[in-house]
Amino acid sequence: MASAAEQLASSINFSAFAKATELKNRIWFTLGALVIYRLGTYIPLPGIDPGILQEVFSRNAGGILGMFDMFSGGALSRMTIFALNIMPYISASIIVQLLTAVSPSLDQLKKEGEAGRKKMNQYTRYGTVVLAAVQAYGIAVGLEGVRGESGSAVLDPGIFFRLTTVITLTGGTVFLMWLGEQITARGVGNGISLIIFSGIVARVPSALAQLLELSRTGSLSPFFVIVFVVGAVAVITFIVFMERAQRRLLVQYPKRQVGNKVFGGDSSHLPLKLNTSGVIPPIFASSLLLLPATLAGFGSNQTSTWMSWFTIYLGRGQPLYLAIYVGLIVFFCFFYTAIVFNPSETADNLRKYGGFLPGIRPGKATADYLDYVLTRLTVIGAVYLAGVCVLPEVVISRYSLPFYFGGTSILIVVSVTMDTVAQIQSHLLAHQYEGLIKKAKLRGRRG
Repeated sequence: MASAAEQLASSINFSAFAKATELKNRIWFTLGALVIYRLGTYIPLPGIDPGILQEVFSRNAGGILGMFDMFSGGALSRMTIFALNIMPYISASIIVQLLTAVSPSLDQLKKEGEAGRKKMNQYTRYGTVVLAAVQAYGIAVGLEGVRGESGSAVLDPGIFFRLTTVITLTGGTVFLMWLGEQITARGVGNGISLIIFSGIVARVPSALAQLLELSRTGSLSPFFVIVFVVGAVAVITFIVFMERAQRRLLVQYPKRQVGNKVFGGDSSHLPLKLNTSGVIPPIFASSLLLLPATLAGFGSNQTSTWMSWFTIYLGRGQPLYLAIYVGLIVFFCFFYTAIVFNPSETADNLRKYGGFLPGIRPGKATADYLDYVLTRLTVIGAVYLAGVCVLPEVVISRYSLPFYFGGTSILIVVSVTMDTVAQIQSHLLAHQYEGLIKKAKLRGRRG
């Protein structure tokens, strides 16, 4: 069966794509939704001076705020209606999943199937609105203290400005949350990931231009630029290899005789990915680092103690920044893996269907073995993610390279691209199977 599926998948070509009308509609819907998102990143907040804000942001974009601007596709530096982007939703997802691990009622709700999942999604939406409103108010207060050489960035500060900013930014986040859900349901790929992906990719051309400009002015030697490009290709290749790496555990099913016929006796594999958590840990870690920075305000005159502290100690390549970032990545690798893969449930399902791992007793022994293997894989996956995300940060801070060539951005772009391509292939495969089934039915009727 597996070989037949592989042969069918290999036979997918452009003609098969041309016939897959539903897939084309999904792709067009996804592209249209992303275009709407990109247009929204250029609609400014009412009541601010974009020129002064851009001047102030350029002096503070090298640290945490620069990462926030990367995820928002430049919406933060332009202070548009999508300045908060989808980060409050990710933060709310983190909180709900953390509460699931410690709250028996939420854990039971998660096990109730589709109804429980919808209820938890509703809690996440409520949390998104609350977090977005809090962050939006922090930005509004911070903007009132922003001053450039030509004056204040806010034209008419006061309660009305704060209220309109909170409503606008919160509404923008809620709209992106809805848009991401629509992409997931009616488009191709994960909507939330694609929104972040499109924001990063949209800034790549300007980053390439900046890199070439550094080479032209002599700030970087041409040899270093070539080495950097080769290194970037090597990192992308390494990410693809690690994201596809998996440990395949042999699962056997015993033979059973019913009358004169013998059933079972087959074997299959239980694939355990090296990086089970995917791109979630870096995004979660970045989101938690961004949350306090946003609440600290957006002051550029460094009169705020909190803002000064964040700028000094949590800047690009600073030891404290790197230490917290690595710690959060490692934590979320183990945490998210524990959520998406339960060794006890997997062992019970294997025993329910008569499967067993050779040399391992069914039940608790199988669950312990799966937990042992998964823990070792997660350690390797956490080291891999931390290395890919942190090592480029050191190079960027030392040589003042464009921010968007960071390890986190490359990891997100590669992972989301692989997942989206895999979904497109799945749709094409399903379309080919449907065509084969229709042909078989027609032949059966004619016969």
